[in-house]
Amino acid sequence: MADPKFLVLGSNSFSGASFVDYLAEQGYDVMATSRSAEPHEAMLPYKWQKRPGTIRFQKVDINHDLEGLGQLMRDEKFTHVVNFAAQSMVGQSWDQPDDWMMTNVVSTVRLHVLLRDLDFLDRYVHVTTPEAYGSTDGWVREDTPFNPSTPYAVSRAAGDMSLKTFVDTYDLPAVSTRAANVYGPGQQLYRIIPRAIYAAMTGDKLRLDGGGKSVRVFIHMRDVSDATLKIALKGGQGECYHISGYELVSIRELVELILKRLGKSFDECVEIAPERPGKDTAYTLDSFKLRTELGWRDEISLERGIDDVVSWAERWEKNLGDLPSTYVHKP
Repeated sequence: MADPKFLVLGSNSFSGASFVDYLAEQGYDVMATSRSAEPHEAMLPYKWQKRPGTIRFQKVDINHDLEGLGQLMRDEKFTHVVNFAAQSMVGQSWDQPDDWMMTNVVSTVRLHVLLRDLDFLDRYVHVTTPEAYGSTDGWVREDTPFNPSTPYAVSRAAGDMSLKTFVDTYDLPAVSTRAANVYGPGQQLYRIIPRAIYAAMTGDKLRLDGGGKSVRVFIHMRDVSDATLKIALKGGQGECYHISGYELVSIRELVELILKRLGKSFDECVEIAPERPGKDTAYTLDSFKLRTELGWRDEISLERGIDDVVSWAERWEKNLGDLPSTYVHKP
C-alpha cells in the first residue's frame, strides 16, 4: 500500500476543516476541497498555526464539478478520500428538501460511481450521521435499523444505503462514520455551543427550542478527527463505526454549564421556544466497536472542551460579529 495521500471533500465545513488541520498536524499532505472559497480564518483551524504537513485548497462542488473532481483524482492519485460534503441542517431541510436530496443522494451516488473505477483508491471514508436512526432508546450499535424523521435524515439514510450496494457489488473500499454531536473551536455560530457562548458574550438572548429537553452526547472534534484517521487507515472495508463518548447531557444542562462558566444567569440569557418539527429527542451511540477494534478512546471532557471553545471565541471576538450567526442556505 502506498503512503496515504489524502483528499478531503467538504473542507470548509467545521468537521472538514478540523480534520484537514489534524491530518496536517500528523504530517500528511492534504488536498482540501469545498464548493465555496475558504471562509474567514476564524473558521479554519488549519490557518491558526504552522503544521508539519502541507495543505492545498481547491474549489470543487460535487453537485456541478464531478467531472473535474474525477480528473483531479486521476491526476493526483489520492489513496484516501474523506467525504464531509453534505447539506447538513435538520430544521431547514423541511423548507427545500429537494436540495438535500440532490446533494446527499443524487450527487453522492454519482460520487460513488466515480470512485468505483479508481484502482489506486485504498479507502473512501463516508462521513454520515446518527440522524438516520431517528430517536433511539438506549445505546445503539451500528446495525440499528434506520428510522429517519426529517428530510435531512432521509437523504443521509438513502446515501448510506446506496454506498452499501457499491461495497457489496463493486467491492468499493469504503467505510462509514457516524459521530454524535461534534463541537470545538471554529464551529459555526449557529451551532448550540458557540451560539450559547457568543450570546452570553454579547448579551443577546439564546433561543432554546423545546426548553432544551433533548438529550445528547457531545464530542470534541479533535477526538472525532483522531477516530476518523484511525478508521481511514485501519477500518474494515464496508464497516460503519460510531464515534461517540458516553457523557449524556440535556441541551438545557449544556447551556447551564456554559453560562456558569461565563458567570451568566440562565433566566436572563435564555428564551424558551417551541420544539421544531421532527426533532429527535435522543440518539446515543455505542462506540464499543471503534474502541475494541481500533483502540480509540475519547480524551477531551465536556468541561475542557467548552473551555477550548470559549478561548477560541475570546481570541476571535472582534471578528465574530462579522461572521454568519444563522444558517445561510446554498442550493
